[in-house]
Amino acid sequence: MARNEQTIIIKKVKRASHAHHGGAWKIAYADFVTAMMAFFLLLWLISMTTPEQKKGLADYFAPPNVSENSSGAGGVMGGLAFSEDGAKIAVESNKDALTAPESSEAGPKMESRGGIAEIGGSQYDAVRASNVTLESRSNADYHAAAASIRQAWQSLPDITKIADNLLVRETENGLDIEIMDQEGRPMFPEGSKYPYEATRKAIAALAPILQKLSNQITISGHTAAGAVYDNPRYGAWDLSSDRANAVRAILGEFGLSDDRIRAVNGSATSEPLFPNDPYLAGNGRVQITVRYEAPPVPAGLKP
Repeated sequence: MARNEQTIIIKKVKRASHAHHGGAWKIAYADFVTAMMAFFLLLWLISMTTPEQKKGLADYFAPPNVSENSSGAGGVMGGLAFSEDGAKIAVESNKDALTAPESSEAGPKMESRGGIAEIGGSQYDAVRASNVTLESRSNADYHAAAASIRQAWQSLPDITKIADNLLVRETENGLDIEIMDQEGRPMFPEGSKYPYEATRKAIAALAPILQKLSNQITISGHTAAGAVYDNPRYGAWDLSSDRANAVRAILGEFGLSDDRIRAVNGSATSEPLFPNDPYLAGNGRVQITVRYEAPPVPAGLKP
């Protein structure tokens, strides 16, 4: 073999494969599917709730620092003050209701005779204007009371776990406070008229606020359908009445005077909060109702 013979070298080149993409896309896809499922679940829940439940949910999630009035500091009370003299709010419309227009050809003239205002010769119109003013002030009182109740409950860490069981509603007729059961989280032990300690604290927080309102209060107990009672002589009517009376006693213990109570009654299952499902746990509740009552018009001033 010749010395100058060259050695042949064979070089094999491997083509580079595509880089590994990883599993990030799987996580993104899972998040997308979860979000869609939550979205459709939300739509289903909204379609299943009643208008009263929607109002309660809206009130629960409403930020406490939103003020519905242009006056005030816009704090937790929404510009309202709930002092010892009662809730007060500056409402310009109230002043307009008590202020008579100046004398002119187009407007009626207001005079005072014997301490009774006459507008255009009608004493009843003046009394009706005064009633409108009282109604406006009463609505402001209820709004302030509802805000005070929510603030009082939020300041009690011991009742955080039962926050969903407590509901305050401002209605056209006044104020409704619901202390209701939830599935797996009742407010009273089964078959007992005495509430749990957390429930007792939530009720006690209401007493000083309700005492400041001028109207009387009705307390009614309600039970869900389908409950079984060991004692055949003690049923839903007895239990609902006893629970309502126990709530009255707690309110009285913490500052609500007896003369503020108009009625205490038990309704058993006759007035379910969810008529479509009387067996739902939320039908078991104690309702504290503060009803607005317009001041009576004197007999001599009726139209």
